[in-house]
Amino acid sequence: MPTTDATTAAATAATAVRTGRLEAPGATLHYEVHGRGPLLVMMPGGSADAGIYDTLAAGLADRWTVVAFDPRGYSRSTLHGPTGEQLPGTHSEDVARLIELLSPDGAPAAVFGSSSSAIVALDLLSRRPGLVGRVVAHEPPLVELLPDPAAGRAVFAAVRESFLRDGVEAAMATMAAGLAPEGGAGGGRYEVATGADEESRAATGPVEDGGATAPPEESGGASEAEAEAEAQNGAGAGAGAEVDAAAEAEAATVRRMMANLPVFLEHVLCSFSGHAPDLDALRAAAPKLVVGVGRDSRALLPAVAAERLAQRVGSATAEFPGGHVGLTEDPVAFGARLREVLLG
Repeated sequence: MPTTDATTAAATAATAVRTGRLEAPGATLHYEVHGRGPLLVMMPGGSADAGIYDTLAAGLADRWTVVAFDPRGYSRSTLHGPTGEQLPGTHSEDVARLIELLSPDGAPAAVFGSSSSAIVALDLLSRRPGLVGRVVAHEPPLVELLPDPAAGRAVFAAVRESFLRDGVEAAMATMAAGLAPEGGAGGGRYEVATGADEESRAATGPVEDGGATAPPEESGGASEAEAEAEAQNGAGAGAGAEVDAAAEAEAATVRRMMANLPVFLEHVLCSFSGHAPDLDALRAAAPKLVVGVGRDSRALLPAVAAERLAQRVGSATAEFPGGHVGLTEDPVAFGARLREVLLG
């Protein structure tokens, strides 16, 4: 029987985050590994990187080896040349390489993607079905599956043009206006960014100081009580410093992901949303596919496209908490639902 120290060391090793680098054609990919068990690859969407999944990964690491990564050209995954138009097929090959590198005994992996990365997950399933055992694609914004694909393409093209002309804020305003319900392009607003606003609101707040002290004893106890108070205040200050460090780390993650928005808006948005999935291949692999839809976003463009995809290929659907960025609105509830879907 293992000793307590050995058990603790094993538990620490299982929960510690390991990082690595993978060389791929044209890029070097940064990836992060949590936990032990069958492989689960979590792909960031929008302008997000591996940091978007910190909370989700920690919650799933008891059951899976959870791998998250920065997509090529984002954050710590560097391109070997100038940034060009990104294609779902290139990104799905990156994921295939990660699976081949990290899957224990070559076993099929589970894959989760949300928004633009759900499109990558679908491409991986259609091209390399033997690598995956379950794919959960949460609200892929596939405009080619909308009732009026041309209208959807036009909206995203206008967003890209607005970015090139006037910058990120103008592009996001164009996005909101073009996909508002009255716009009619797909039935609702499409939350395209990393979820940074939600993450900022969820940043760690202040904690109780923990420095309350007992009153001094009546005889000779004042110095002892003062020492105790000083020690407790020191502990409180240490806890406060840890909170400050955590808040700064989270803020740095948000800034890093927001810095990816220019690449996303110019080189990813149109090519990914305009991707035409291989419906025949997805139909053949439908038993492995679950299409996710947010409870609060069923009328919006990505969810409309997602449900039409499920209907076309005959896959299962699953409702998730929140809306299009539900994984940042309530990562604990979202992670619990994802666990159910992966194990279902």
